Amino acid sequence: MRLVIASCSVDYSGRLDAHLPRARRLLMLKADGSVLVHSDGGSYKPLNWMTAPARLTVTDPDPQDALDGVTQVWQVQATKTDDRLVIRVYEVLSDVTQDLGTDPGLTKDGVESHLQQLLAEQIELLGPGHRLVRREYPTAIGPVDLLAKAPDGTSVAVEIKRVGGIDGVEQLTRYLELLERDPLLSPVHGVFAAQTIRPQARVLAQDRGIRCVVLDYDAMRGMDDSAARLF
Repeated sequence: MRLVIASCSVDYSGRLDAHLPRARRLLMLKADGSVLVHSDGGSYKPLNWMTAPARLTVTDPDPQDALDGVTQVWQVQATKTDDRLVIRVYEVLSDVTQDLGTDPGLTKDGVESHLQQLLAEQIELLGPGHRLVRREYPTAIGPVDLLAKAPDGTSVAVEIKRVGGIDGVEQLTRYLELLERDPLLSPVHGVFAAQTIRPQARVLAQDRGIRCVVLDYDAMRGMDDSAARLF
């Protein structure tokens, strides 16, 4: 992990164009190639970012940028798309690199763990003809909750949350990028499954071609008594 605090401007081009004018920001460079741009606010969400796989190239500024005070130009290019993040660095205030080692992964709470078990046993909730391949299917950055096969033979990676937010969609996106590299699995479709899915997470998932599935925990446990309903 490399953390750089710098005076910089940021330009993103790809599915949309975005510009961040010069200001002091935190640049986070992860070992998997991800680059995130943070301000001192906005909670955990970065102002802009490039997910892995990506390639970082540092170059000298062109004459005009040099006249404006730019000392370095960072170009972060996605390896599978034309998306590009260009960071113009004016001044570096801090530059720290630390090896974080191997992360043991997220320990799920009881509900998430039970949801995973129940969905593995009731994999047809994803649709008729689906079959389970494995729970906790390993990837280089941690296990995806479920790997299944659709009726047409395509692979389906399932990430399960109690409450589905944007961070869960980002997590599944990273898993999909890695699983797609395996010729024995590709193509891989994503399913984001949760008891509740926040509207922003649903929009992001749909934008990335990820299907959302709402799970009824009580019904999956056999506790949904239809005879007790008023309607």
